[in-house]
Amino acid sequence: MTVIREAEARRSETPSGVMTTFASPTQGGASRSLWRVDARPGAVGPVHDFDCEQVWTWLDGAAVVELGEERFEVGAGDTVVMPARTVRRVLADPRSGYSAVVTAPGEAKAFTADGTEFGVPPWIA
Repeated sequence: MTVIREAEARRSETPSGVMTTFASPTQGGASRSLWRVDARPGAVGPVHDFDCEQVWTWLDGAAVVELGEERFEVGAGDTVVMPARTVRRVLADPRSGYSAVVTAPGEAKAFTADGTEFGVPPWIA
């Protein structure tokens, strides 16, 4: 068993917000990654894709999730299962932003909208 203390959580910042990694292959040796996303009000995430399923649960705030050809409004308590190989984008509420926890396999690879491999993001590795 590995205990990862709050002070050891890894933080990665992007233009859209901050990802805090709680567990991953390089943080605690987990096979799945678990992280928190704190998105700034009005943040627009990139259009991208993953090679595996992700599960997102919103803790606070609200967002619009564009997933394939569908669009969902989500808020605190809502969960979205994002299938592999489905283009997605998350847009934070302009007033509140959002916080969510996310899990995916530790080897999850991201792709740009045109299919170019980005690799494993640092908050998942």
